[in-house]
Amino acid sequence: MLNHIVIMGRLVADPELRTTPAGVTVATMRLAVDRDFKNKQTGERETDFINVVAWRQTAEFVSRYFTKGRMAVAEGRLQIRPYTDRDGNKRTAAEVVADNIYFGDSRRDGEGGGYGGQPYSAPMPSQPSGGYAAPTGDDQFTELVGDEDNLPF
Repeated sequence: MLNHIVIMGRLVADPELRTTPAGVTVATMRLAVDRDFKNKQTGERETDFINVVAWRQTAEFVSRYFTKGRMAVAEGRLQIRPYTDRDGNKRTAAEVVADNIYFGDSRRDGEGGGYGGQPYSAPMPSQPSGGYAAPTGDDQFTELVGDEDNLPF
């Protein structure tokens, strides 16, 4: 059986980080995901609002580096779970349980787009080599330093 999903959208609000009674961290967020097609009557793209759940290190990463309005790519599996609402009615909830979450926009877009403002850059190798700068202090991310023509990819 295959249950693999990848979605890309903007965070509707800052991620909510919690800890279970067993001490496991979990982050919940909601992504606004545009559909690939336009509505025939209005000519506008419709948007789906999809709940995403991340656990452990992924949850901590999301809560630290993502904010409302930031574009995110969530990769994981679709989960449909039953629950009972406050009135005692049985309901179902669909959510993406994310194994990985990636930045979906560039640093330049985040700084100039007016939707979040927390700068970031991609993770770098832990061993300095060539034109890379090693991360310092608490910051696990750093910018490339040097000639872009010498990148290994």
